[in-house]
Amino acid sequence: MKNLVAKEFRLASHPTAYLFLGLSTMMLIPNYPLSVTFFYPCLGLFFICLNARENRDIFYTMLLPVKKRELVYARFFMAAVFQLGVVALCVPFLLLRSLYPPVGNVVGLDANLALLGFGLLLMGLFNGCFFPLYYKDPRKVGKPFLVGAAVLFSGIGITEALPHFVPFVRDRLDTALFLFLPEKLLCLFLGAGLYALLTGLACRKSAVSFEKLDLS
Repeated sequence: MKNLVAKEFRLASHPTAYLFLGLSTMMLIPNYPLSVTFFYPCLGLFFICLNARENRDIFYTMLLPVKKRELVYARFFMAAVFQLGVVALCVPFLLLRSLYPPVGNVVGLDANLALLGFGLLLMGLFNGCFFPLYYKDPRKVGKPFLVGAAVLFSGIGITEALPHFVPFVRDRLDTALFLFLPEKLLCLFLGAGLYALLTGLACRKSAVSFEKLDLS
């Protein structure tokens, strides 16, 4: 499994996935829908899967002494590394954002830990939609991505609207970085838990579908 993961990063990954890690700097943009930041690692996964199709990566991998299920696990591991990498890289920019005025975000959620929790949930929703559809037929990448992106952007719209309509979100979560930390940490942990749950279920469902797929 270790060698298969190494193969994913060395042969199957796409340069854009690494470039999109740098978009964690979007946390510094004033008055911007910051949850859009979490779309880009998902877009990177689309390019990875598209690149894998064009290079016939699956057919090459199946020539190796590995199980089909392990191929899915390795791809999910790589996806989690890029997605969680963006979340981790956002943290120093959240701290930097808190040091300069104007503090706040008139568009939606401010740059804080609650935003990271919502971002994790959004990426979990994308994984839950994209990968199970993709592994039913890896030759078709576009439709699964459109479905996943539609769900993700619907979630982004709801996330950015919450501070305008839900008093708890407005008064507790949509505040400066170090205010109401218990509530924001709870949101972060809930988002992380839902990300793990949705991604784990997607991984299991994708593995079952891929094992049933006839690649001949």
